[in-house]
Amino acid sequence: MTCRESLSCRTTRCCNHPPNRRPHRHMLAYQVVEQQQQIKIKECVLEKQHARLLEEERRLAGAFDARQELQERVEQVQEENRVLKMEYDALLERQRGAEMRLREEEVRGVHLLENMIHPKQQAAARMNSRNERRSRAREANLQKEMQTAARSKVTVDSSSSAPTSRSTSPKSENHESTERRHTRLFRSASATSPRILTSIRELFDRKRRGHSVCSLEEDLMCPVGVCLSARVPVRALQVLEAHEQGINAVRFSSSSDLLATGGTDRVIKLWEVRAGSLTHRATLDGSTEGITCIEFDPTGLRILAASYDKSALLWRLDDSVPKLTLTGHSRKVTAARFSFLHQVVTGSADRTVRLWDLHRAACVQVVEVASYCSDLVCSENCIISGHYDCKIRVWDTRTVSCVQELPAQGKVTSLDISCDHRQLLSCCRDDCLQLVDLRRWSNDRVCFRAEGFKCGSDSTKAVVSPDGCFLAAGSADGAVYIWNVSTGNLQTRLPDKHSSSISAVSWSLSGEYVVSVDKSRLAVLWSDI
Repeated sequence: MTCRESLSCRTTRCCNHPPNRRPHRHMLAYQVVEQQQQIKIKECVLEKQHARLLEEERRLAGAFDARQELQERVEQVQEENRVLKMEYDALLERQRGAEMRLREEEVRGVHLLENMIHPKQQAAARMNSRNERRSRAREANLQKEMQTAARSKVTVDSSSSAPTSRSTSPKSENHESTERRHTRLFRSASATSPRILTSIRELFDRKRRGHSVCSLEEDLMCPVGVCLSARVPVRALQVLEAHEQGINAVRFSSSSDLLATGGTDRVIKLWEVRAGSLTHRATLDGSTEGITCIEFDPTGLRILAASYDKSALLWRLDDSVPKLTLTGHSRKVTAARFSFLHQVVTGSADRTVRLWDLHRAACVQVVEVASYCSDLVCSENCIISGHYDCKIRVWDTRTVSCVQELPAQGKVTSLDISCDHRQLLSCCRDDCLQLVDLRRWSNDRVCFRAEGFKCGSDSTKAVVSPDGCFLAAGSADGAVYIWNVSTGNLQTRLPDKHSSSISAVSWSLSGEYVVSVDKSRLAVLWSDI
C-alpha cells in the first residue's frame, strides 16, 4: 500500500468518526478557562505579595531610620557618660583629698585638744595647790584661835557693880569661888561651842580629790556637770522599733544631740535627737555577735562597743567599718570604757580586766579577777568594776592593783558614775540600787528600792542624772523608775510604753531627755516637754 492510499484511508477513517472531536475541544476549552482562572488567582496572590513586599520595604526603611537614630543616641549617651565619668573621677579625687584633709584636721584637733587640756590641768594643779595652802593656813589660824580661846579667862559678873579690891571676908571668898566656877564653866563652853565644833567638823569633812581640797558644802553648791538641773521626764515623746532584735545598750553623746543603740542584731544605730524626736543617721556594723555595751569618746568623734564575740570594737562616726578590733578575751566582753583619750579598759566574763593602748591597738595590762565582771567605770587614776560575787572592786591604774573592795547587796548588773565622779551607782539583782559617796573614806552607801521595781536581767543598766540629783532604771514590768537622791524616795514611774523587760536607760548630759530600750526592739524617748 502506498502512502497516498494510507493517507486517504486515515482521512476516510477520521471523517467516519466526527463525534470524538467535540469532547476533545470542550476539554481544551475547559482547561483554558481553568488555566485563566489559575492565572488570575496567581496574579492576585502576586499583587498581595507585591503589596506586602512594599510594606515590608517601608518598614525596613523605617527600621533603618530608627536604627540610625538609636546609633546617634548611643553615641550621644556614650559621650555624656564619658563626660560624667571624667567629672565623677574629678569629684572622687576631690573627695579623697577632702577626706585626707579631714583626717588631718581631726588629728590636729585631737592634738590641739590635748595641748589645751595640758595647760588647763597644770593651771588646775596650781589652783589646787593654792587652795590647799589656803586651807592649811585656815586650819592653822583655827588651831591658834582654839588655843587662844582655851588660854583666855572670861569672868561673868552676877551684879552690876564689881568689887574693885580683894576682900577677905567669907562673903568675898564665896563670891570669888563662884567667879572661878563661872570662869571654868565658860572656858569649857568656849572650847566646845557649837560654832567651833561646826568649824572643826567642816575642816575634817574636807576630802582631797586629786590635789584639791574642797568642803562638802562647796561640792553640793558647785557641782561639776553639764547641766545645773536635770528634768524629770513625765511623758513619752516617741516610741519606735529601733532594731530588728532586742536592744542591750543605749548611750547619749556628750553633746546630747546624738544617741547610739546596740542590740543582739549585731549592729549599732546612730540617731539624731532633734526637737523631741529620733531620726536615724547611720548604722555601724562589723561585729559578728550582739552588742553588750556602748560608749562615746570624750571628743565625740568615736564610739566604743563591747560584743559577745569576745572583742571590743572602735568606730569613727563617719565610717561604718570598725577602725580597731580589740581581741584577746576568751569569753564575751561585757563592758568597754575610755579611761583616757587613747586608752580603753574592758571587762569580760572570762574574769579579767584588760587595759588597751589605742595607738598600738594592743593590750598593755591584764588583771585577773576572782569573779565574772559585769560592768566597769573609770574615774581619775582608778577603775571600778562590778562582779557577780556581790563585790565592787576599785583598781589603781598606776599600779593596776585592787585598792578597795565594796560590798554589794547582790549580783552586780551595772555601774554608773556621776559627772563629777563623786557618786557611784550600782544596780544589783536583789532589786536594789546602791549609791556610794566616793569622797568619803567610809564610802557611805544609800539603798534605793521601790514597790514593783524588779531587776529584769543580769545586765540591766541604771544611770545617774547629769546633775546627780536623780537615779533612773528600767524594771522587768516595762516601767522606768526614777528616784530622788536627796529624799531617797521614788520620784516618778513611767509605765505603759514597754511590753517587755527594760534592759538599759540613758540620760542626756543636757538633762532634757531620757531614753529607755527593751528586749522587744523598742526605744522610747522621754521628756518633760
